[in-house]
Amino acid sequence: MFDLAQPMRKGMPQSPNHPPFRMVLERRHGDLVRADGGSAANEVIVTGGHVGTHVDALAHVSHDGLLHGGQPTGPVMSHEGFSSLGIDTFEPFVGRCVLLDVAAAHGVKTLPAGYEITADDLSRAAGEVEIRPGDAVLVGTGWSRLWASGEEFVGQRDGVPGPGAEAGRWLAERRPRVVGGETIAFEHIAPGRGHATLPVHRIMLVESGINIVETMRLDELLDAGVREFLLVLNPLPIVGATGAPVRPLAIVT
Repeated sequence: MFDLAQPMRKGMPQSPNHPPFRMVLERRHGDLVRADGGSAANEVIVTGGHVGTHVDALAHVSHDGLLHGGQPTGPVMSHEGFSSLGIDTFEPFVGRCVLLDVAAAHGVKTLPAGYEITADDLSRAAGEVEIRPGDAVLVGTGWSRLWASGEEFVGQRDGVPGPGAEAGRWLAERRPRVVGGETIAFEHIAPGRGHATLPVHRIMLVESGINIVETMRLDELLDAGVREFLLVLNPLPIVGATGAPVRPLAIVT
């Protein structure tokens, strides 16, 4: 079993577009001591839904005011979240997953910053492995090896490797249930551009109804040479939220 979640901690790399993760020990041992000498500690956690390893709900992105299926955002959106297409509507996924190691297809451990993955890259990485409708498909870039580097991982200056629009359409045509990768945004991020445009999010979430998993820890799985496995994916069912933390598990037999 491979744990594909990055550890959640204060100060971890994240998109500047989202609220950060914070945890504070609200009650410490000794603050309250019971008559029998027992004491308990507990914490307060504040986090955005798109921090750390997480799943994007279909409500996360709209285009020209419309969500997936042509739903206008207004009638389903309020300060309490979304009454439709929120992360609570995501059915837990337990099924076949295909890992496309694009870095290995280029003969490297980690793709260079700002590299745009093409449809040809994905086809080369797939080789003879068939992608079936309803599968999960993960794209390996090796980027999770840079998790501890902070600014380099985020890529605001030098960019981040990821699929461009052409590669996004290639994936969507194969009708996976979910797609995912190692970077903060499942996108090609050009140097100095940040998250100016996110075409692959539009293709997946709005046009195709395919959920996205981001900031996954895939380096150990890539090093093991695993390309097909059972994936368990079950994000927190936060009602009306546009995304939620998840701890994906890869089961290899």
